[in-house]
Amino acid sequence: MLLESKHTRQIAGEPFRRWFSSSKLDLIVWYDTHKSITGFQLCYKNGQEEKAFTWTYDHGFSHERIDDGENRPGRAKMTPILVTDGVFDKDAIQALFEAASQQLEAKIRTFVCKKLAEFPGRE
Repeated sequence: MLLESKHTRQIAGEPFRRWFSSSKLDLIVWYDTHKSITGFQLCYKNGQEEKAFTWTYDHGFSHERIDDGENRPGRAKMTPILVTDGVFDKDAIQALFEAASQQLEAKIRTFVCKKLAEFPGRE
């Protein structure tokens, strides 16, 4: 079940955000000054890899892998970054989100479900 982090760090100059987590998902939702959703990022694990499905009003859809910066033998860990990734399993992620979001606010749940359904298919 996705639960909200009550102490989500806000970054000056960036949109207000809320963060929700479960054992399998993280959902970050961004808002404008009128409290309308302007984007979200849904992070999930696919095997050992962590992936991020993002939708924003300005840029539309993206699907990326999270490079955690760990795989550098003999070197310090680097900052995690998003890198281009392949196929997005829309049906599996929709089902995972729907199962985890039963207690989520209806406005957020409906918005994310709608955007996942709008995604055109495999990348």
